[in-house]
Amino acid sequence: MNAPQPQSAASPRPITPLGPPVRRGRSVPLFMALRYLFSRKRVGAINIISGISVAGVAFGTAALLCTLSVFNGFRDLIGSLYTTFDPQIEVVPATGKFAAATDSTLLRMASHPQVQAASATLQDNALILFRGRPTVILIKGVDDHYDRVTGIRSILYGKGGYILHAADVEYGIPGIGLAAQMGGLDFGSIEVCAPRKGERVNLTNPAESFNVAEVASAGVCFNVNQRRYDENCMLTSLHLAQQLFSREGYITGLELRLKDGADEAKVKQELRQIAGTRYAVHDRLEQQQEMFNVMHIEKMMAYLFLTFILLVACFNIIGSVSMLIIDKRADMLTLRHLGASSRQIYSIFLYEGRIIALLGAVAGIALGLLLCWLQQATGFISMGGGQGGYIVDAYPVSVHATDVLLVLVTVVVVGFVAVWYPVRYLSRKSIESAA
Repeated sequence: MNAPQPQSAASPRPITPLGPPVRRGRSVPLFMALRYLFSRKRVGAINIISGISVAGVAFGTAALLCTLSVFNGFRDLIGSLYTTFDPQIEVVPATGKFAAATDSTLLRMASHPQVQAASATLQDNALILFRGRPTVILIKGVDDHYDRVTGIRSILYGKGGYILHAADVEYGIPGIGLAAQMGGLDFGSIEVCAPRKGERVNLTNPAESFNVAEVASAGVCFNVNQRRYDENCMLTSLHLAQQLFSREGYITGLELRLKDGADEAKVKQELRQIAGTRYAVHDRLEQQQEMFNVMHIEKMMAYLFLTFILLVACFNIIGSVSMLIIDKRADMLTLRHLGASSRQIYSIFLYEGRIIALLGAVAGIALGLLLCWLQQATGFISMGGGQGGYIVDAYPVSVHATDVLLVLVTVVVVGFVAVWYPVRYLSRKSIESAA
């Protein structure tokens, strides 16, 4: 029999690991932070304060998201109101007020392949004389294609119809507020006056210095739900407006409606290339730029104020982590004896504060989205006590993905920054005292 071969000293036995690999790097502080967060503390108040910290950040986050969504809702609501009266694209002279109706540049833009309809308009201030009460209004003369460019027919009220001229009669369609000032829709006919071009007012006989036109009632009025239009504007034919303002052959703007499915941003850019420096091309947002700028400023101010409230809410996190640091002083000493560095121990409590802030942010966004959905579905928060004196009965809400991302980033950054220095300072002091 062959004798067993002696085992060589150069070939050691393989070592079998007795357990899972040791956690390294950032995983140890993160693991211990999670354990500290969800484990039962010796002092029960720490768990309560941690829950309050998460709830405070969550409610602040939900309030921020809901507030921004309400501002978006009002912005979209006002934009929808202007949609029926303002054109999709408006072309106006870049300098001056008037342009030749037969300008080749305007004709090229009107014949763009993606333009479905175009309407030439002329508007300026005029004076109406009704029952001896002179009133300054905005006369907007439009051609026969205006109802194809805008949704004017959908906002007309009355027994008449959309008509601007017939035979030798010129009709006027006032805003609903202006019609109320004139005594109703059946005002018969009124005189509209405008200064003659390039003439000084004759003080001895002022009537000679004005052009006067007679406008008949069409039996209808329009309602945009915006005072600047409803109480000051009257639609009439382009021909009458050109004669009234002594601007035959001239217009103040070209209004365009694009074909269904057209890329508005791309078409607008192409029209601007055609317009060059002579004309300005505006979409609906740019036509009401001043109003939307005010709403944007209000939204940003609300965002800043609520962000400050979130910062105050994050001080609860500092209190929670501070109490945890005091409660775990014995554990810190043990970790130091096991070879943990001061940075690793400090990272445990820093992760603790960050996790609380992140949990609050996620919970707050979920709560905010739920509240916004409930408001959209049920309108449980009404305007004016539900008395019906507003355009809408409940607060409009519109959730934008960019706002959700902005809120998440804001809460995370504010939470991380708020806990960084206090946790670093307190943990260092506790480590030094424990040592």
